[in-house]
Amino acid sequence: MSNVLSNLAAFVVALGVIIFVHEAGHLLMAKAFGLRVLTFSLGFGKRIWGFTRNETEYKVSLIPLGGYVRLGGEDPGEVSDDPRDFMNAPRWQRILVYLAGPAMNVILAILLIAGVLMVGIQVPTLPEIPPIIGSVAEESPAAAAGLLPGDEVLTANGKEAEDWEDVHFAFITSPEREVNLTILRQGREHDVSLVPVKVPKYEFGYAGAFPTVLPRIAQVLADSPAEAAGFQPGDEIRSVDGQAIAQWSEFVDYIEAHADQSVAVEVMREQQPEVLQVVPRDEGGKGRIGVAHGYYQQLPPGAALVESVRYNWQITRQTLAVLGKIVTGQLAAKSALSGPIEIAALSGAAARTGLKHLVQLMGLISISIAILNLLPIPVLDGGQITILLFEGVRRKDLSLRTKERINQVGFVLIVMLMVVVLYFDVAKNIPPGLLPGSDS
Repeated sequence: MSNVLSNLAAFVVALGVIIFVHEAGHLLMAKAFGLRVLTFSLGFGKRIWGFTRNETEYKVSLIPLGGYVRLGGEDPGEVSDDPRDFMNAPRWQRILVYLAGPAMNVILAILLIAGVLMVGIQVPTLPEIPPIIGSVAEESPAAAAGLLPGDEVLTANGKEAEDWEDVHFAFITSPEREVNLTILRQGREHDVSLVPVKVPKYEFGYAGAFPTVLPRIAQVLADSPAEAAGFQPGDEIRSVDGQAIAQWSEFVDYIEAHADQSVAVEVMREQQPEVLQVVPRDEGGKGRIGVAHGYYQQLPPGAALVESVRYNWQITRQTLAVLGKIVTGQLAAKSALSGPIEIAALSGAAARTGLKHLVQLMGLISISIAILNLLPIPVLDGGQITILLFEGVRRKDLSLRTKERINQVGFVLIVMLMVVVLYFDVAKNIPPGLLPGSDS
């Protein structure tokens, strides 16, 4: 029950901030052009709280699943000579009003991700890790295909693999579909094919090939030997008891073999070497010090902003690629679409891990909402912009009847999408056998 409440609280906070920023973009741009803004609402349905200032009603409504800005004369059926009405504004101004909401979400995403990068966090992408296989899981598709540690992936499905993120993306978006790789092994190129297995629940692909990850600490567990010894996230392991460490697995093997024995670990921290003495705790005959590895980043403000722009651009490209695979039937929609239940669960889990993880998730949701709103679907901002651009090219407005039909189709599409996403949410978050048509 406590998790449900924390999920709900984190969801309302995260989505509330993102929606507020989105709708504030529409509001501020409309005000800048001197247009009449009638309502600024966070949420839909019955008003809970609000006030009116300068002809605009600001309110919080009951259902926290969105928000809206209502402009004077926004409805094509509202005929008026008032120059401050939305339909009487020049097309370029109306386009900018629609564009302002997603643009604010992009700015918010960049600032949020830059913020967590300045604080320091384990990033979900692997931009600086080369596409070189570090390990292969036993009895995995990668093992069956003959991939070996040290193989460098040159291309994945015909596209150049610039870093491990490109290889990983090819695997996860191809469940039960063949992935063709060109690898470099001992100076010779080889063509290899494998079929990633489908991971239950999310239906992503799993190949069982992992990158060569620098032995860098991403997390130090509370009340652990590592915390007592002074380890910090971001520490790069250089050696243990004088033995050089090149792979994380080498570090793990050494620690496991030295339970209850003092070990000298040399780490590189802020470009300076430090030696830490730690005594691994004996857990089932194996030594443990309480650290997790991963790609950890902590950057100064300028570098964090640049990296955040790169990260958000990468997310945008991957999102569009995933949408393309869904449309062409190469990827199940269930694996890529999340609704309010799933977002609430993710928000609660992130909040319980730490504020910076919730902020990181908010950045990801914000850029996703920007992309969604810019899709050329009627009713959404992108759909309205598409209509205005079409009218600009033909130099003539569409008829009122045509616009009403387009908006009706868009509304039906959005409702259908919401129903499908909610079904996926339920399917991923309730036990198997309780859904209609599922095996008991």
